[in-house]
Amino acid sequence: MQLTKAEEQIMQMLWEMGEGLVKDVRDCFPEPRPARNTVSTVLRILEKKGFVGHKAYGNVHVYQPLITRSEYSKSQLFGLMESYFNNSFPAMASFFAREKDLSVSELEELLEDTKRELSQSKKRK
Repeated sequence: MQLTKAEEQIMQMLWEMGEGLVKDVRDCFPEPRPARNTVSTVLRILEKKGFVGHKAYGNVHVYQPLITRSEYSKSQLFGLMESYFNNSFPAMASFFAREKDLSVSELEELLEDTKRELSQSKKRK
């Protein structure tokens, strides 16, 4: 599921904090900060979407993310690959390599880093 810019901004803050009150999230914003009601509304929307949960202590709610940043990033990247690159990782990778104007040596380094990551991942399993 896609998040709006405001929702994603608040999720980034919650991922950094781990958990927080509406006031804590609001305090993470630069001046001029959004209204307390705005932050509260976005948190409730995130809760309805299943991204955020809360613990209630009387009438005080402590919000925490229900999905990790990594899970959200993964879903967004796979969605991007499916929507714009015909579900082809090589097509997506070559697009970014061209856009970033990577040299052959940078591409070779990227390949070696990827091989190391995959090898370490297989050892952990």
